[in-house]
Amino acid sequence: MVKQVLGEIFKGILITDFFGAYGRIQAFAKQKCVVHLLREIKQVSLRNLSAEWQSFARRLKRLIHEALKLVIDRKRLGEEVYGRRVANLHIRLADIFGSTYRDPDCERLSKRLAKYSDELLTFLLHPDVAADNNHAERQIRFAVIMRKNYFGNRSMRGAETQAILMSVFRTCHLRGIDPIGFLAESVAAAIRSGSPLTIPDSPQTAKIG
Repeated sequence: MVKQVLGEIFKGILITDFFGAYGRIQAFAKQKCVVHLLREIKQVSLRNLSAEWQSFARRLKRLIHEALKLVIDRKRLGEEVYGRRVANLHIRLADIFGSTYRDPDCERLSKRLAKYSDELLTFLLHPDVAADNNHAERQIRFAVIMRKNYFGNRSMRGAETQAILMSVFRTCHLRGIDPIGFLAESVAAAIRSGSPLTIPDSPQTAKIG
């Protein structure tokens, strides 16, 4: 399903959570959501009180928070100092996942850090890239609430229909296009020519017929 939506090669920077299917997609670069990482650290810390885990969690949280603050301070620091601090964060990250641990949670998370080491601090090198995937999750929130309110889809066809319609509606909303008007024009075009319309990039290019 991920390949069907994004294709095997994504030309931009792909910002995602740690769902394994995203690993099958090639991209210019990738950024894993550090908020998901912080959330997991917090949840594990509620049940794991071992000294090794607590030390591991403190080091990793400190690194992430310093990285987030570093982006804010970039202009004030200047590019030379900023570059040195970015390099230092990468060294510290490698030290965390390169160490040996006895605690199962430390071992499990360190393996994940090693696997995604090139995808955790991408946002430090690209100013327009967020450190989290909150934007994407906010985009699908409306569809999730709708599905919850009517107790889910009753069939695979219903689920696919909702997915298509919500994608069209959300894309139109983001591009400032009336979704009802676009759908009406698209259906009319499909009847005339057998092919639906492509959602235009902006309202200025949305003149149809």
